[in-house]
Amino acid sequence: MAIIIGVVAGIITALGSGGGTVLITGLNLFLGVEQRIAQSVNLLFFIPTSITAIILNSKRKLIKWKTAIPVIISGVISSAIGAKLATKIDIAILKKMFGFFLAIIALYEIYSLIKPYIISRIRNNKNMDNLDIKKEEQ
Repeated sequence: MAIIIGVVAGIITALGSGGGTVLITGLNLFLGVEQRIAQSVNLLFFIPTSITAIILNSKRKLIKWKTAIPVIISGVISSAIGAKLATKIDIAILKKMFGFFLAIIALYEIYSLIKPYIISRIRNNKNMDNLDIKKEEQ
């Protein structure tokens, strides 16, 4: 099970879609690993997978370094703060915070899936209204 979780998380990480979320959830739900430990494993998992992605994406010139550098610096600073906080937060609260974060991401993903459909429906309705106006004018 650990290998399957690692493979799925690695593939999703390579796609840039948050493999750590899959890894933490998988370790916690399927292997019974405590949330704090799962998050630590995720950090160790992230180092080699991100280095691989950086190398491959750099070779393809897919990284905008002017954007990446400030994000990296702020990420390093805030991750140190977050790591300190995570060790002080009760595990039950940490799980709830992680679950809330996942719920927000899920809602955003659902919204991003249905948004094009909603936009196309609105455009189609406007086009139908325009056709009705043109028919009335004739």
